[in-house]
Amino acid sequence: MGSENVFDEYFEKYDAWYDRNRFVYLSELKAIKKVLPKKGKGLEIGVGTGRFASKLGVSCGIDSSAKMIALAKMRGVPARIAAAEKLPFGKNFFDYALMVVTLSFVKNPQAAIRECARVLKDNGKLIIAIIDKNSFLGRFYRRKKGIFYKHARLLSPEETVSLMKKSGFRKFVFYQTIFRPLDEIKRLEPVKKGYGEGGFVVIRAGRL
Repeated sequence: MGSENVFDEYFEKYDAWYDRNRFVYLSELKAIKKVLPKKGKGLEIGVGTGRFASKLGVSCGIDSSAKMIALAKMRGVPARIAAAEKLPFGKNFFDYALMVVTLSFVKNPQAAIRECARVLKDNGKLIIAIIDKNSFLGRFYRRKKGIFYKHARLLSPEETVSLMKKSGFRKFVFYQTIFRPLDEIKRLEPVKKGYGEGGFVVIRAGRL
């Protein structure tokens, strides 16, 4: 079973994770808000069940899972089925694009980033959130190999930046959060600049 089928098969289990790990989710939202533009037309690639787009005011989303998209629409997010490597939008269409851990699940990460560059306006922003594979959280997921993460190819911040640079992105900004095991997080985690400590890293760069 491929990763796309897994998300269709277990969409309810995926969505319930955010309720069970509420403060992890809220901490991740807080980190993304540090770099997300306050206005403009945005696209979330790998919108899933709309947990992030609905709270962040992202204009629309795409995902490969029809069942995920149905939940995203219930949360008020206009979404459609599409692949990250072939976005159904014209050039220079969005002010910003967001990927939350999506890059670890797409078939061709470089092609997905190249598509982001295509649909973004000049000086548009790309925000990519990853589970840092070199962090304690990355090591945990690589060992655990659960339903979803056994299909993932976790990336380091350096690997992600290298992919972004190849598609013309520059001026990088980093924020990190999630500094403790998930089951110990009972309140909001701090958000710090940089990377190397937190398990969840948010990277923003501009299309020049």
